[in-house]
Amino acid sequence: MNKAHVTLFALLVAGATVLGAIAMTRTTGLGRVARHTNDAAVAARAKQLGAYAAKLQKELKAKPPALPAVPKPAPAPAAAPAQQPPPRIVYHRPPAVVTVVHTHHGDDGSHESDGGGGDGGDD
Repeated sequence: MNKAHVTLFALLVAGATVLGAIAMTRTTGLGRVARHTNDAAVAARAKQLGAYAAKLQKELKAKPPALPAVPKPAPAPAAAPAQQPPPRIVYHRPPAVVTVVHTHHGDDGSHESDGGGGDGGDD
């Protein structure tokens, strides 16, 4: 390998290293920004949940209103007719309809025959 090739290869490796370092610093910077954004969202949600918990505690301490009196059930009729069970319905499937169409192979001349004499033997 001559000196020009070695120098060119060294420059390419150095350029790739510089580009890799730039990409790494941008990626870590984006991660830091995303982590900060997530922390702010979690803090805001925690504040909302704290306010909701305080509201629930206040509601638990408040005395609920008195329940209305339970009405007495109406007397049952003396002779209630016994209900008959609904009639049993049985569904019978109709028998299958089978249609058999018999065709002879090679009668109309459009089907190739193997020279074996007509029928093909698949009856």
